[in-house]
Order: sequence, then structure tokens, then C-alpha cells
Amino acid sequence: MPRLLLPLIGCLLLAALGVGALMYAQHDDAPGLGLIAFVLIFGAIALAVRAVLRAKRGV
Repeated sequence: MPRLLLPLIGCLLLAALGVGALMYAQHDDAPGLGLIAFVLIFGAIALAVRAVLRAKRGV
């Protein structure tokens, strides 16, 4: 469990950064920043799923 905790906290922080960027992009009307925010959010989700699967497999 401790081995899984650090990657999940990192993914949560990355997703929070993406949400913050998305909020700022909506306020500033910046479509490029919105795209970067979506990449950050979905990348964090993918990294979290990968970390959980690797922890279950025992690698």
C-alpha cells in the first residue's frame, strides 16, 4: 500500500493542476490552455490506472 500511495498522490496533484488550468482557461477564454488541461487530467487518470494495475500485478 505505501508503494502505491506516492504515485496516486502525484496523479491527484496532476489532475488538480489540470482542473485549475481548465478553470483559468474558461475564465480567460484560452482554448489552447483548455486542451492542455484536458491532456493533464486524462494523463493523470491513465497514470493512476497504470499504477494500480502494476501494484495488483506485483511488479
